[in-house]
Amino acid sequence: MNDLSDHAAARPNNLDAFWMPYTANRSFKSTPRLLARAEGMYYYTQDNHEIVDGTAGLWCCNAGHGRREIVEAIQKQAAIMDFAPTFQMGHPIAFQAAAKVAAMTPAGLDKVFFTNSGSEAADTALKIALAYHRARGESQRVRLIGRERGYHGVGFGGMSVGGIGTNRKQFGAMLPYVDHLPHTHSLERAFTRGQPAQGVELADKLLDLIMLHGGETIAAVMVEPVSGSTGVLVPPVGYLQRLRDICDAHGILLIYDEVITGFGRLGTNFGAERLGVTPDLMTMAKGITNAAVPMGAVACHEKIYDAIVNGAPAGIELFHGYTYSGHPLAAAACIATLDLYDREELPARAMSMEPVFEDAAHAMKGLPNVIDVRNIGLVAGIELQPRPGKPTDRAVRVFQRCFDNGVLTRTTGDIIALSPPLIVENKHIDRIFSVLSDAIRAEAA
Repeated sequence: MNDLSDHAAARPNNLDAFWMPYTANRSFKSTPRLLARAEGMYYYTQDNHEIVDGTAGLWCCNAGHGRREIVEAIQKQAAIMDFAPTFQMGHPIAFQAAAKVAAMTPAGLDKVFFTNSGSEAADTALKIALAYHRARGESQRVRLIGRERGYHGVGFGGMSVGGIGTNRKQFGAMLPYVDHLPHTHSLERAFTRGQPAQGVELADKLLDLIMLHGGETIAAVMVEPVSGSTGVLVPPVGYLQRLRDICDAHGILLIYDEVITGFGRLGTNFGAERLGVTPDLMTMAKGITNAAVPMGAVACHEKIYDAIVNGAPAGIELFHGYTYSGHPLAAAACIATLDLYDREELPARAMSMEPVFEDAAHAMKGLPNVIDVRNIGLVAGIELQPRPGKPTDRAVRVFQRCFDNGVLTRTTGDIIALSPPLIVENKHIDRIFSVLSDAIRAEAA
């Protein structure tokens, strides 16, 4: 036997070696939920139990699973060239992918920096913002403003600007010079369809931070157009425009984290279009390759690129990047994915399915312990009353019941989040919400 075979014989296949991310490892490994394959709208377990994907994997498989065009593009590129560096070198397909992305982004956001994840994209955007101000002779702009309940990945930059306490408390000090806006959600506006009509004044909290720190010290404000990972927090009407206006008045860059809202989730290519406000920088990942190969990106306004690149002396203009920036297989998956979105008009399809999805979500009102339903595009959050002394327990048990009965949902706190692939049909929506409503009733006590 060779060394590999000897190792396999000595160490049988089990669940011990993999330290799972964002998972209660001890609980999971005592009663594992294993997905073995996927196709279209469905996952399948090892015993071939069919699971409707109510979450597009993890907000990322917007075109559904196993799409032939993407698979073949990856296979073809792997046979041509598996890897090429992009440090002082290049390969054609990375430039083609960047052009595809730039053709989709809002006007002016035409420069694309590739990363490998949303976390890397968030940290990249923050570094670019700081570099931009330094290039313009405003190196005093070092402060970064995030928002409570915001999620910008797990790098120290995104984690610091993000506003989720549980993501921060194990790791001690975060980045310095960071502050946060309040989040925009209120149960006083429960069961809102789309954007709440009230709450625009929350954007004015940025003026308080400007008064506190001095606007001339603030580099950027980073927000999600719609906060996804903390339970689908939809911005009030006019809120993002007010942020945009304040940032412009004080020379502050506005960064959107569109890792979840990008590539059709809100019925448009990006949330910036649906909500009518364009940022200076925009992060993306997940749907950029339909999750077939890890990839992320930052789209930058031309003024930012020009200040950093064209305003620098000869040589490297930005000392930042990743070994796998613009990886050939990821670039191939990106091109095939964006072609598929365009050919099947998936953002428009999401918009057309939104009323059906919205009605099904809001039909949860009146079920035991449902205290809020909120939605926009093909994303919804169903908030449950926590069990006294047992936060998250009710939602976790609802999630488990749904999985056992053939529907994949996601929990965040005591909120059930849904974000199905954009190929979802009425029959899938019916099944998702039927199983979910049964699970909520079963956990009424």
